Amino acid sequence: MIRFRSLILVVIAALITASCGGSGTTPAGDNERTPRLNFYNWSYYIADETIPDFEREFGVRVRYDNFSSNSELLAKLQAGASGYDLAVPSDYMVQIMINLELLQPLRTENIPNLENIQSRFRNLPFDPDNRYSIPYQWGTTGIAINTRFVTEEVDSWGVFWDERYRGRISILDDMRSGLVPALKLLGYSVNTRDEAELREARDLMFEQKPLVRTYSSETYMDLLKSGDIWIAQGWSGDIYQVTRENPDVIFIIPKEGSYVWVDNLVIPKGAPNRTTAEAFINYLLRPQVSAAISNYTGYSSPNRAALPLINPDLLADTSMYPPDDVMDRLEFLEDVGQATLLYNRMWNEVKAR
Repeated sequence: MIRFRSLILVVIAALITASCGGSGTTPAGDNERTPRLNFYNWSYYIADETIPDFEREFGVRVRYDNFSSNSELLAKLQAGASGYDLAVPSDYMVQIMINLELLQPLRTENIPNLENIQSRFRNLPFDPDNRYSIPYQWGTTGIAINTRFVTEEVDSWGVFWDERYRGRISILDDMRSGLVPALKLLGYSVNTRDEAELREARDLMFEQKPLVRTYSSETYMDLLKSGDIWIAQGWSGDIYQVTRENPDVIFIIPKEGSYVWVDNLVIPKGAPNRTTAEAFINYLLRPQVSAAISNYTGYSSPNRAALPLINPDLLADTSMYPPDDVMDRLEFLEDVGQATLLYNRMWNEVKAR
């Protein structure tokens, strides 16, 4: 899944149009449930039965479309004619969309199953009062290791600088994620806005580049499965899916820390079927529905009532559900405003070198 690709257009949009306000209007019949729902989500990010079961129970026809990046989602909503009732942006993108007035507040009286969300995943920095968003799935970013070829214990981002693995390393192709190994090795925040710190991280990635086989947010899973790469920076759910096909691959969260991300359910301003969207959110928060989604995707659920129904092997995997001491080392990725231009420049320089 491509979570953070090429966000320069996001920054330009935020800097230029944030002060202009939103252009959406509230449609007629705002308090009536309609027989239609337009849902915009990441690919492979819902269980097979989730939508058909909802359609049968509620008598609703769901139009289900996919996007491949937060940038693509933002561009579609900014176009103003998407017609989507529900979307699934990542944490920092929720913050950007709020600032751009692209979302409308949730009427929580229509979403009583909100009480199932764990307290840890409420009131997060990007939407402190959960006024606009409700967590859907979450995960972490760490290191995938093919233990068939990498036999020593790995616990640090430093493995990406190990000459023994030249040509067998993959780094996420993203200006925020791609700099994380260097930032954390240097002891800096993944949300730093300090240009000197970002330059230092860039220079460290310059040193590492000769060892890299590919910068990829898409094909690295297939390369891991085949054994063409042995060490990859990746997202927890992606690696869980790889592990199901190749049990030699494991996922670890480095001792220096990383970031935790949360994807969220939001209703765009001007959604034509707002009440139906709230009914669908409430349905997704049912324990059995939420658990089925996590069991299918391999990503972690913020729904405490769903946890007893989740695959025990997934639930017991501390890389998927890290203990508190590990969670304490993880940051939430935040919108860094104009500093995104710095991230974009540094990352382009790394890849162009």
